[in-house]
Amino acid sequence: MTTILDSRYSWARLGLSLLIGLIGNVGMWVVIMVMPAIQSEFGLDRAEAAYPYIMTMVGFALGNFLIGQMVDRFGITLALTGAALTIGLGFVLSVLSPSIWLVSAVHFFIGLGTSASFGPLIADISLWFQRRRGIAVAIAASSNYLSGAFWPVVLSPLLAADGWRAVYLLLAAASVLVMIPLSLLLRRRPPTDLTAATPQTTQAMRSRLSNQQLAWILGLAGVACCMAMSMPQVHIVSFCVDLGYGPAVGAEMLSLMLLGGVVSRLISSALSDRLGGVMTLLIGSILQMLALFLYLPFDGLVSLYVVSTVFGLAQGGIVPAYAIIVREYMPAKEAARWVGFVMMATIFGMAAGGWLSGVIYDLSGSYQLAFWNGIVWNALNIAIIATIFWRARPKDTASQMA
Repeated sequence: MTTILDSRYSWARLGLSLLIGLIGNVGMWVVIMVMPAIQSEFGLDRAEAAYPYIMTMVGFALGNFLIGQMVDRFGITLALTGAALTIGLGFVLSVLSPSIWLVSAVHFFIGLGTSASFGPLIADISLWFQRRRGIAVAIAASSNYLSGAFWPVVLSPLLAADGWRAVYLLLAAASVLVMIPLSLLLRRRPPTDLTAATPQTTQAMRSRLSNQQLAWILGLAGVACCMAMSMPQVHIVSFCVDLGYGPAVGAEMLSLMLLGGVVSRLISSALSDRLGGVMTLLIGSILQMLALFLYLPFDGLVSLYVVSTVFGLAQGGIVPAYAIIVREYMPAKEAARWVGFVMMATIFGMAAGGWLSGVIYDLSGSYQLAFWNGIVWNALNIAIIATIFWRARPKDTASQMA
C-alpha cells in the first residue's frame, strides 16, 4: 500500500486532475463574468440577472453529491466523460436560448457537469495520498480557483468584441475536446485495500458524532460560510460596474481574489496536515469574516484590488478543509459520497448567498447591507465550527483533556 500511496503515479495523477479541473470548473465562473451582459441584453434587474448563476450552482451542488456516489461505484473517468458532454451541450443550448428563463434552465446542466471536476475529483485524489493528503486535496481543490482566475482574463477580450454567446461556444468546444481525452488517463482504480480506513482515521472515527450527524453539521456550516463567501465572489464584477470601473476591472479583481485563494489553499493544506481539518476550518472562517469587514469602508480602485486579494488569501482554505474533515472522520470507501454531500451544502450556500445579495441590492440600492448580511452568516458559521471542534474530537483526546 505504501508503494502506491504518495507515489510518483499519485503525483502524476494529481497533475492531470489539476488540469482537468482548470477546464471543467469554468462553468461556475464564466456565468459570473457574463452576468452584466445578460442583464443588459434581457433588460433585467440585479436579482433576475443572477438566475443563471443560481441554476448553475443548484446543478453544481446536486452534482457533487450524485456524481460523488457514482465515482464510489464506477470511478472518476466515466463521471468526467459524461460531465464534459453535459457541459458542452449546456453551453450550446444557452447560446440558442431566446429568453432568460431558458438560459437559466440550461445553466442547471452546465452546473451539473461542472460538479464532476470539484468534489468528486477531490475525493478521488484523496484516495491516492496518505502522508501528503492535505497538500494533495488543496492542489486538486485549487483547480477551481485557478479556473476562476484564468478564464475571466483570457475570455474578456472575446466577451468585449463578440459577446457572451461567442464565449460560450468556445468553452463548449474546449470542454469536449480536452476534458474527455484527459479523463481517459485516470482509468486506473485504487486497489480495494486502499478503500479501507487507515489507522489514523480509525481512531478519528471513534468520535462523539455518527457519520451522518457530522455530515449534516458540516453541511450547515458550509451553507453559512458560503452565504458569506458568495457576496464578493458573485457580485464583484457588478459592484465594479456600479462604481464606474467597468466589467474588465471586476474580472481582474475576481482573478486576484481567486489567485489569493489558491495561495490560501496551499498554506491551509500545511496547517491541516499539522492541526487537523477542523482547526484549519475554524481559522479560515475567522479570517474570512475579518476580510469581509474590509469591504465596508473601501470602494476606491486601488483599495478594492487590495481588499479583493486579501479576501482571497483569507478564505481560500475553507472549502478544502471540509474534505479533509470528511477523510479524517469517515471511511475512505464512502469518501466521494460524503465529500460530495458537504460540497453540495457549500454550493447551495453560494447559490443562495448570490441570490440574496442581489435581492438586498435591489431593495437598498447598495451593496453595503449585502456585505453585512455576509458577515452575520459568517458569524453563524464560526459558531457551528466551534461546536464541531468541541463535539467531534476523538474520545481518547477528550478523556485526556478531562
